[in-house]
Amino acid sequence: MDISHRKVTKKIKITGADGKALAGKAVRVRQTNHKFLFGCGAFDFIPYVMTGEDKFKAMTDSWLEIFNYGTLPFYWGMFERDEGQPNTDVIMKTAQYMKSRNVTIKGHPLCWHTACADWLLKYDNKTILEKQLGRIDREVNNFKGVIDMWDVINEVVIMPVFDKYDNAITRICQEMGRVPLVKAVFDETRKCNPDAILLLNDFNTTPKYEKLIEECLEAGVPISAIGIQSHQHQGYWGKEKLEEVLARFEHFGLPIHFTENTLISGDIMPAYIEDLNDWQVEEWPSTPEGEERQAREIEEMYRILFSHPLVEAITTWDFHDGAWLKAPSGFVHKDGSKKPSFEMLKKLVKEEWWTDESVTTDENGYLSISAFKGEYEISVDGITAAAELVDDEELVVTLK
Repeated sequence: MDISHRKVTKKIKITGADGKALAGKAVRVRQTNHKFLFGCGAFDFIPYVMTGEDKFKAMTDSWLEIFNYGTLPFYWGMFERDEGQPNTDVIMKTAQYMKSRNVTIKGHPLCWHTACADWLLKYDNKTILEKQLGRIDREVNNFKGVIDMWDVINEVVIMPVFDKYDNAITRICQEMGRVPLVKAVFDETRKCNPDAILLLNDFNTTPKYEKLIEECLEAGVPISAIGIQSHQHQGYWGKEKLEEVLARFEHFGLPIHFTENTLISGDIMPAYIEDLNDWQVEEWPSTPEGEERQAREIEEMYRILFSHPLVEAITTWDFHDGAWLKAPSGFVHKDGSKKPSFEMLKKLVKEEWWTDESVTTDENGYLSISAFKGEYEISVDGITAAAELVDDEELVVTLK
């Protein structure tokens, strides 16, 4: 598979503090972060940041061995269980800690009919919309500079026909229509943070989602990236379906984020289950055979997605087993021990798709290198400078 678009061919001039070229010097070019967003659900950081307990530290330390991108929860019904009492402090402390570890953070989601705040139901539709836009204003402004990426609205395809229970967001979507609601929440988010990356996110990968995106773009909705969920509790999509989904959504020319990926290491959920949340089990164990299968499937899927020029992010939803639906869906077991999928993905992200080389400068202080796009430390004789290698333009690095 062609991944040349993930690399730069870079000519770098190395100079000393006096500006003179450093000729004939051994230079270490060591990658410290990917430009590509290798992500995972980051909910485990919340108890670690708030309690500091060793069991949570071990989990987050393992998480940080691979990932540079995390999703934090903003489900309205949990973030603000009682009106006027948002959980801002806990999520802010968590996000600030993650940012200090050089992790890019996405908030998920600003608007969704599921996990919505029950107290909204006492209001009329006009007031519900005002509360929704006010909620966006509060969160996006409060977290600006810490969280600059948002799943603005989640699962709009099903939103107006969702009938499992009454909720405020389905009510206003039924009255307004999908596209006007999407435009209202996106416009509010963009107004609050003009530089933020804003995603439309859905599990529906049929032409219905494609049509929704087309209608939103025609209406001027400022979508930064297309979010595609890929929970595969009922079995791996496989190469053919992956490529079909990519072909369906690539024609928009927008970046594509795989926002919620799941591949399990146990028995597959029965195909007759239509809503994954309906599968309620006491235990869902991981098996040795399932773990080998999970590792193979994750490797193939990541290779396919990493080779596609429009894919900019992949997020696996559960880091550890037993989280959502109690599924064996993580890279580690419940006790934190690493599964084959962890070792496989770490080898891809931090070895095969990683650059750490020593190069000698020529008589004019130049070196040339082919490197994966990302952040780097460039060192000579114990002196180090930071640099970003994201394009093929010539770069001058001064060591002081």
